[in-house]
Amino acid sequence: MSLRRELIFARPAFATHFMILAALLLLAHTLSARAQQPPQQASTPQFKIGGAVSAPLTITAADLKAMPRKTVKVLNAHNQKTEVYEGVSLAALLQKAGVPQGEALRGALMATYVLVEASDGYRVAFSLAELDSGIIDSDILVADTLDGAPLGQDEGPFKLVAPHEKRPARWVRMVRSITVVKPN
Repeated sequence: MSLRRELIFARPAFATHFMILAALLLLAHTLSARAQQPPQQASTPQFKIGGAVSAPLTITAADLKAMPRKTVKVLNAHNQKTEVYEGVSLAALLQKAGVPQGEALRGALMATYVLVEASDGYRVAFSLAELDSGIIDSDILVADTLDGAPLGQDEGPFKLVAPHEKRPARWVRMVRSITVVKPN
């Protein structure tokens, strides 16, 4: 076989070997760069309160533990067992975020609503008036414990509990965000 012909047949093999070598070098570089980065810490459980608020908040589990706590006792409609949730009232969290309450909640603000969203995409809405203790005693809270223990992974770390509703359709497990929406 002539040298020219050998080179023509050898090109595809050479190109394949070169591409494999380049891929291995890129992989080695990527792994080296990752090894030099500090290890990622587990994310701190948290949820955000934002939207039409004067003081947007990011609430961590430690923040929630440090706030005034409430306890509610409810009958779970699914398993017919009594459960005790502990957490912070949603009204108190909204007040901390600077949401108007009491006598300041009037006029156009009466159309304001609160959207609670879970990490799985489930969303529910409450009118702001439903959450104001000057209008109604709601007892809606953001819970972090159930029967004295932290909420399980499929329920928490934060769960919105609306204890006076006939069915728990607006209960939200795995709360990710609370957004106050003021209509135009």
